[in-house]
Amino acid sequence: MKYLAYIIDIIGIVTLVLGLIFYIKAKKQIRTNFNEKKIQSSKAKVVVIGGGTGQSIFLRGLKKITPNITAIVTVADDGGGSGVLRSDLGMLPPGDIRNCLLALANTEPTMQEVMQYRFEEGGLKGQSFGNLFLAAMNGLYGNFETAVYKLSEIFNITGRVLPVTLESIDLIAKLQNGSIIKGESKIPREVRKQKSKIEEVYLEPKNAKPLDEVINSIYEADYIIMGPGSLYTSIIPNLLVEGVVEAIKGTKAAKIYIPNVMTQPGETDGYDVIDHVKAINKHTGSNLIDYIIANNEIIPDNQFEKYKKDGANQVLLDKEQRTTLKDMGIEIIEEDLIEIKNDYIRHYADAICNIINNLALSRCYDKAR
Repeated sequence: MKYLAYIIDIIGIVTLVLGLIFYIKAKKQIRTNFNEKKIQSSKAKVVVIGGGTGQSIFLRGLKKITPNITAIVTVADDGGGSGVLRSDLGMLPPGDIRNCLLALANTEPTMQEVMQYRFEEGGLKGQSFGNLFLAAMNGLYGNFETAVYKLSEIFNITGRVLPVTLESIDLIAKLQNGSIIKGESKIPREVRKQKSKIEEVYLEPKNAKPLDEVINSIYEADYIIMGPGSLYTSIIPNLLVEGVVEAIKGTKAAKIYIPNVMTQPGETDGYDVIDHVKAINKHTGSNLIDYIIANNEIIPDNQFEKYKKDGANQVLLDKEQRTTLKDMGIEIIEEDLIEIKNDYIRHYADAICNIINNLALSRCYDKAR
């Protein structure tokens, strides 16, 4: 319980921060001017399923084109600052939730920086203020769902953020060599150490129940977007929660998958787009995907070199994969989707959102005909 004292102390800081936030909100509320041709003109409801950095980056772009967003976030994280709070306080891991809240927030840049600040020394070394803020709210209200909801109000977020379940879950991986690895943070490390790929992943407990709002949002969605994000540790864990896949199958929403632009060492080594799709199908029992949004931009050698040294490669389509996907009934959308920022390669969120916007407008036009 070494963090309990810190959490109690930080409630005083949180009180001051809340006062500052409410002052800022009263003084100036940011309002986005939506172009009438944007996706929101069709009142489309978008559900984004995932976790990790990829999801939060994408959400920053998505909120520019629609206010009707529900981010469904995995809570299987057991590493880093989130893992410490999970172990010490018995709460759900706050990291991915925090990142999604901030991605959808309409707050001053300074507040964004404060929430992402990580302590560099002392007992809180490595812990982010945002994690502690959410932990304090969880302690104040005694309920993680309420804490997330209250922070959503404070940050005046566009859309909403939902943990996929309120139950404490662990991600388990079975490797091709038969080894069983418990804990999301340990899986990539053990895959590389044992030089054995992931055979399958599952949750413990296996019958974890989702939030009612998660299921309802899926049924009400016009577009369900899986990714971008880690295949086995961010996307698939959400699909393993009881009832989620059944809800996706039962909706008429367009199901879109956005594979990563690079393979992840210790997770998707050597994977192409088809391998990503097959992994999702294997864990869900059927093909959930209607559309693939894939990158076709070749990364310059000077930018690619450091990733190659770590064992990562680009995830690209070829003629054979395109044929296979079409045979599976999956429509392919390919464009330049890469953004290189501070030498990091990632999805260019605005480019993906433009594709989704055009897809929405096209579908609305087809329905009107």
